[in-house]
Amino acid sequence: MTKKLQKEIEQFAASLSSDISLDELRFQIDVIVQENTKTIKSRLEKLLEQKEEIERAIEKKSDELQEQKYAIFNALEQTVADNDALTLKLHQIKLQSVDLYDILSEIVESAIITALEKEGDGDFEDSLTETIKEITYESIIEGSLNTIRVRKILSTILATAIEIAEAEPNKAQEVLSATLRGMRSGLITSIQRFKKRLAYTPVEAKHILIEDYDTIMEDLNQTDTLFSQVVIQQASQSTSIIYTLLIQLNNEMKYDLEELVEISKETAEVMKQKFSNFAKIAVKKADSAIHSQKAQEAKRIGKQAFVVAKSALGNAIQTARDAIDKNKK
Repeated sequence: MTKKLQKEIEQFAASLSSDISLDELRFQIDVIVQENTKTIKSRLEKLLEQKEEIERAIEKKSDELQEQKYAIFNALEQTVADNDALTLKLHQIKLQSVDLYDILSEIVESAIITALEKEGDGDFEDSLTETIKEITYESIIEGSLNTIRVRKILSTILATAIEIAEAEPNKAQEVLSATLRGMRSGLITSIQRFKKRLAYTPVEAKHILIEDYDTIMEDLNQTDTLFSQVVIQQASQSTSIIYTLLIQLNNEMKYDLEELVEISKETAEVMKQKFSNFAKIAVKKADSAIHSQKAQEAKRIGKQAFVVAKSALGNAIQTARDAIDKNKK
């Protein structure tokens, strides 16, 4: 704050009377605030405009990056189309290289339809299970391991499978059974990978785990519940036939989810042993932030809000009492 502004505020405060109305005081303060913050506000608005432009540019370049990746892989696929072994390896690399999250539904749809078309070439359910497992695994490990993200991935995969199952009722049970088993296996594999990576997490990445420590621990202790909730939620949005089928499959899978529960608990324990002390240190460091100017201001505003509320309540009670006394007279 400048000395000029400090002096202006002191003069304004000295001119105030306790009889001034709340609305008039608010108006006069607003004039001072607006006048002395307009330059900062103008700069902020310009920065926000620049931010929007940057975000649009980032989104555009991200799309271009994906399109370029697709173009490269498409060209490679055409070149090695006659070599089945090379094509298989190329597809695996493609799954690991492109961003699956944005086109997950389309990928799952294509995978299931392809499996249906090649049903006579081998064991349809096992092949589809392995495919969904790979898609689930690669989608989850692209980003953070948190409930919201994992739930969205599983929901998208299952919702797409349901659409195809409704269009192919004769194959509904095989499609949904294979999809659920693939989702479960993919989730288990991604948690196993997370568990292994905990041991080799670099120091600079530990902050992410520390900040999300409680959330990740909670998520790991309810992965089986999360899985069942996704199935039940998607079932409730489907036809009665698909609903009955999904609920039946979900009930049958309860014993199969024991492996998911076990690996989740093991991973939570590893994380607890390795990072709980770091989390405690982070909490201690956070305690020092309580004394920061912003924290003190928040605390003061909270106290003032309580005083204002208490005063308003007291006035309301007094008004009610006055009204009662008046009626008695």
